[in-house]
Amino acid sequence: MTVCVGVEEEFHVLDPLSGLLAPRANAILSRLPRRGFTTELQQSTVESNSGVHASLHDLYTDLVRSRRLLDTAASSQGLAVVAAGTVPLAGVAPVPATPDPRYRHMVDEYRAVADEQLICGAQIHVDVPDRDTAVRLMCAVSPWLPPLLALSASSPHWLGADTGYASWRTMLWQRWPTAGPAGCFADAAEYNAHVRELIRSGVITDAGMIYYDVRPSAHQQTLELRICDACPRAETVVLIAGLFRALVTDAGRRLQASGGHQCPGRHEWLRAATWRAARSGLEGALIDPDTRRAAPAPTVVRAMLRKLRPALEAQGDWSTVLALTERTLAEGSAARRIRRIAREQDLLACVDHLVAETRGERRPPRPARTAHRRIPPHGAVASAPRPVTGPVEAVGG
Repeated sequence: MTVCVGVEEEFHVLDPLSGLLAPRANAILSRLPRRGFTTELQQSTVESNSGVHASLHDLYTDLVRSRRLLDTAASSQGLAVVAAGTVPLAGVAPVPATPDPRYRHMVDEYRAVADEQLICGAQIHVDVPDRDTAVRLMCAVSPWLPPLLALSASSPHWLGADTGYASWRTMLWQRWPTAGPAGCFADAAEYNAHVRELIRSGVITDAGMIYYDVRPSAHQQTLELRICDACPRAETVVLIAGLFRALVTDAGRRLQASGGHQCPGRHEWLRAATWRAARSGLEGALIDPDTRRAAPAPTVVRAMLRKLRPALEAQGDWSTVLALTERTLAEGSAARRIRRIAREQDLLACVDHLVAETRGERRPPRPARTAHRRIPPHGAVASAPRPVTGPVEAVGG
């Protein structure tokens, strides 16, 4: 049986000339269809929601279409959009929050954590039979989520400096009180009681503020992956969607075969594994979920492929996921590409590169326009729109 998948992608809104975040999401949204696009906490972020798809090819086509619509809308306002965990030149000055009572409460309650929520992620939804199954599957798939984070890593810079991490977004994200590994629950009733307890404590206000790496959706019959950075290349999102769907279906088969919930125990190592993935990306070691020892990232990723091959073949995804995986491992993570451009050129060239990859372009980035551009001071926020340079090009398969 084919299991459907959908994606939510978050995009930074920025001034392409200065590279600064621009709090003008509403200007872009006003030029987009209401269905499929929405606001986020910060006014410098736009979210797109894909349709529900059985085919990875159809999902890819959908993501490319959404990115083209976003790019056209942004260009018309002298803006650009970037899919990445962080942008290289985000400043410390707070970006205005979206004027919504829920978001305003979050800013007031969480202060600097909310102010510095200048990050973007990609969330993958996979259909599940029911909420009990979703809750039980959280435990089963969690050991393999750090490798998915490593595949997505695209946020090496923060406040204009190299952090030393492949995904600094992860380190910022984990400051929220309900972020990180999900833990283990016997069924939906136990999980729902846990959420109600957190709400009664006053630490969060609603179920939407459960920010675990994986969670049952509050509004759909899906299991939702939340650990990943936003990805400059749509192909990377498709790769992660295919792998996560295979993880869910493989774990579901094992759960059904066992006749009930089975917890491997000892979840405390997952936070360490997540840190390792955020630090290394694909360019260093990951924690092998089977041995719980360090191993080269390609070794861990290929072990996951072997484990998931039957599930991938059952969905018709094996050849696509294999090809995308090998290409990703050969080229390295987005964090590696961004760092290379920073070394060879500058952070403004990194912004150009991220804008181009988000559009679907694969040509080398333009030389930094040092005669007309300067790296702005920390804390600056773009205000006046400027024109986007460069055409929107077709995305390859």
